[in-house]
Amino acid sequence: MNVHAAGDHPALLSLKGVSKGFPGVQALQDMRLELRSGEVLALVGENGAGKSTLMKVLSGIHTPDTGEFSLDGSPVRIESPRHAQRLGISIIHQEFNLMPDLTVAQNIFIGREPRGRLLLRERALNDRARELTEQLGLPLDPQWRVGDLTVAQQQMTEIAKALSYDARVLIMDEPTAALNDAEVAALHALIGRFVGPGRGVIYISHRMDELKAISDRITVVRDGRYVTTLDTADTTMPEVITHMVGRELKADAGPEGVRDDRETVLAVEGLTTGPLLRDVSFELKKGEILGLAGLMGSGRTEVARAIVGADPVESGTLTLHGRPVKIKNPADAARHRVGYLSEDRKRLGLMLDTDVATNIGLSSLGDRFQSFGFVKDGALRETARDLVGSLRIKTPSLGQTVKHLSGGNQQKVVIAKWLAKDCDVLIVDEPTRGIDVGAKEEIYDLLNDLASQGKSIVMISSELPEVLRMSHRVIVMSEGRITGELPAGEATQEAVMHYATLRPAAAGAAADRPGAV
Repeated sequence: MNVHAAGDHPALLSLKGVSKGFPGVQALQDMRLELRSGEVLALVGENGAGKSTLMKVLSGIHTPDTGEFSLDGSPVRIESPRHAQRLGISIIHQEFNLMPDLTVAQNIFIGREPRGRLLLRERALNDRARELTEQLGLPLDPQWRVGDLTVAQQQMTEIAKALSYDARVLIMDEPTAALNDAEVAALHALIGRFVGPGRGVIYISHRMDELKAISDRITVVRDGRYVTTLDTADTTMPEVITHMVGRELKADAGPEGVRDDRETVLAVEGLTTGPLLRDVSFELKKGEILGLAGLMGSGRTEVARAIVGADPVESGTLTLHGRPVKIKNPADAARHRVGYLSEDRKRLGLMLDTDVATNIGLSSLGDRFQSFGFVKDGALRETARDLVGSLRIKTPSLGQTVKHLSGGNQQKVVIAKWLAKDCDVLIVDEPTRGIDVGAKEEIYDLLNDLASQGKSIVMISSELPEVLRMSHRVIVMSEGRITGELPAGEATQEAVMHYATLRPAAAGAAADRPGAV
């Protein structure tokens, strides 16, 4: 049920006929959008559909080639980000724009600090920040150092910074991508307090379940063009998804289990890494997708990092194809044909200022695309071209700089990098985070195809429906230990959550108790 009712409220912000092109790509074509006073307007579309470009046009980062804009019914021309802020248009990007060594107050009012004749008035700055955060109901201390904050607290700081400009239009790009359920509820409550007469929110999200809870209307864009706008109360999420991707998506049930007689490709025994991971043991079969589930902080990512040598291991053994191995670092893991797709693709998975072809060949330069110190450019580009085609990576060319691709296409480039390496074991950490539903389906299909070809996959995901849909078997972690193991036929959301919230000391007894799950 919607929490806001725009009804027949007038348009707060509207645009029509907006087009924007870049070398080799037409990002927007005859785009239109209308945000009504007092509403939350969801903006959805596949990665590469033009959402980010449209928001950068609205916030003054890009100048459109054509188009008309109006605010409160009066024509406007948005000339720069500072001009957009003066008009009351603020944007919160998916990647935070904060300075970690400064305090909350200093980040909120950077460049606008109260000053005396010579020095900053620190007390006045903190008082202004405290007044703002209390008005917004944000549990932030103005003197906290931003680098010490949680992701949710950094998100709150960004919101306070945006609203400190007396924003009337607040644009939020994937605001809940890194938040847990309680933090999402708090953010939605904050939005509810913000919207009202003369104010509205444009809310970009790939989480379909959020749209019903937070939005009044949903505008769908595809391939840089406007598709439709739907009243949230009168539509269904499958209908929204069909408009987004131009086709109906299948909703497959989870896979059947993998036979026990298949080869064990990877065996982890007694893995311990200090204060968090303790005595983690499991096996991964050939052709299996093994789901690794658990709440935030349960140790899922730490298991992956320990296996590929990114974090030091205190004790434990790894066996590949029946042979004990010692993996000292991620490059060593790659030599053993173990690939790792980090949850932080921008920082750890890609060279953002380098082109698509080079990124795809990164993990394979030494053994596939290099000879006597020279890169075999022809072979590299041929492989990259094949993978761009098979993964449907939207890029104007192999020479496109990766940072200019959408998030979903960047993720596909990371996957292509490990496909080029032809790994036997692929560990994918949050493989669909920040990716639209159409791209998710493509990645699901890809992972299933790899498993059917005999590749072995460990999939870490915070989205339980994703884990249940994709996994042949699910291992559940809590507080750095494995608390449960479920075959596909027994894995339900209730069962997984039971083990995810179980204290490790009680896990053994609970697993043996009839009816525990």
